[in-house]
Amino acid sequence: MKIIDKVAWIYIKDNKILCTRSKGKEKYYSPGGKREQGESDEETLIREVKEEVSVDIKKDTIQYYGTFEAQADGKDEGIIVKMTCYTADYEGDLEPASEIEEINFLDTNDMGRISLAGRLIFEDLKKKGWIK
Repeated sequence: MKIIDKVAWIYIKDNKILCTRSKGKEKYYSPGGKREQGESDEETLIREVKEEVSVDIKKDTIQYYGTFEAQADGKDEGIIVKMTCYTADYEGDLEPASEIEEINFLDTNDMGRISLAGRLIFEDLKKKGWIK
């Protein structure tokens, strides 16, 4: 089994979660990505969020939310994505950047549009009453 280790940002507004869609892709994901050599979760989160949605995470507001594992979308069977998720406040204006084509706020009515790992996150957030 191969693990793709990712860090993701959970940002909720009006009972919906911020999601991104990369150019040429159909599925939405939480902003974030893979760590670079020697990076901490916090450093990865700050860098990836800036690269994808153009905002600065407020370092002192970062809080661990949970870790979720699922079959990686579009990958061979047995390739698992592990999403370590954090909440945090930010400064700036949310704008798609880099490989991101679109940002959107989604809820559980959008389950068909999100990744498998994303569905686990959405179900957990709904159970806790954070999203619809």
